[in-house]
Amino acid sequence: MSKHSKEANPGKPNPAEDEKPQVNNQNGPEKSAEQQASEKSADRSAEKSAEKPAEEPAAEPVKQDPATKIAELEAKLAEANDNYLRKAADFENFRKRMNREKQDAIEYANQSLLVDLIEIIDDFERALKSAESFSAGEFNEQQIKAFYDGIIMIEKRFSTTLENKWGLKRFKSAGEPFDPNFHEAVMMNKSADIGEPVVQDEYLKGYTLKDRVVRHAKVTVLMPEKKPGPENQENDAKPSVENQ
Repeated sequence: MSKHSKEANPGKPNPAEDEKPQVNNQNGPEKSAEQQASEKSADRSAEKSAEKPAEEPAAEPVKQDPATKIAELEAKLAEANDNYLRKAADFENFRKRMNREKQDAIEYANQSLLVDLIEIIDDFERALKSAESFSAGEFNEQQIKAFYDGIIMIEKRFSTTLENKWGLKRFKSAGEPFDPNFHEAVMMNKSADIGEPVVQDEYLKGYTLKDRVVRHAKVTVLMPEKKPGPENQENDAKPSVENQ
């Protein structure tokens, strides 16, 4: 064959070229969105696992010498015993202090009251000093009146201090209905003009401390006298029958 015969005829198609498979320039069919998301998630997991340091193997527990363990326990026991002794000593000191304070509170509970009474005693001493001239017979009516007024003032100051500061109050009894919770009858009279027992006279005044009676008033009680009625008159008129 000649060189010219081997050259392909440009006007005719070449069957050898037609038999060659066509090469697709694309990488393949497009991946779905779900596959792409799963691939991304797998990539992230791989990156995280790569970033995490490798876990070290757990160290085996070190066996402690029994003698060392016993020494540690003895030291802890000694410390606990020392703490207990300290707490017991503190509690004993606290108990003694509380008992001492309680005893002091009982012994000196009336200190403020006694201080007030000292001032009243001072007033009485001044009154007695002013009355020294009476024993020598050197006094007049004006001096007696001044002495009497001074005693009245001391009594009022004394009773006012006890009532306002300490709650000790005198209560009135004369003319009041008899009440055994407040009055103690030492004498008794009868009267037809009353319908219920009444306090006639008062010998000793009664006192209350706040709401509690600390001393009953000693009084004379006036009792109602029963008037003779028709029934009483009939009973008196009937002769008594003796059993023979």
